[in-house]
Amino acid sequence: MAKSIKLRAKAKGGVATVKCLISHPMETGLRKDKKSGKKIPAHFIQEVTAEHGGKSVLNAQWSGAISKNPFLSFKFSGANSGDSIKISWVDNQGKSDSLDGKIK
Repeated sequence: MAKSIKLRAKAKGGVATVKCLISHPMETGLRKDKKSGKKIPAHFIQEVTAEHGGKSVLNAQWSGAISKNPFLSFKFSGANSGDSIKISWVDNQGKSDSLDGKIK
């Protein structure tokens, strides 16, 4: 189970509404540590993908301009209650996470 992703997905009339919260520091690389004065290294999610039925329904390319613990919401058609959806992300340090969830 994914430790960094919380997911809610509901289908109505063949259209799914997906909402997810990703726990991630999302550092731009521009901020300085208040105590040491050194820059905090960049650490942000670069790519977020969503798959439904083996097909990609979302591919987002992100940068350091996204806030800490980003919230993502999107809709797509062709979904039914009980279908599965997979959300995954990869950051600029090579870390990643994914979650398989059910659409209600």
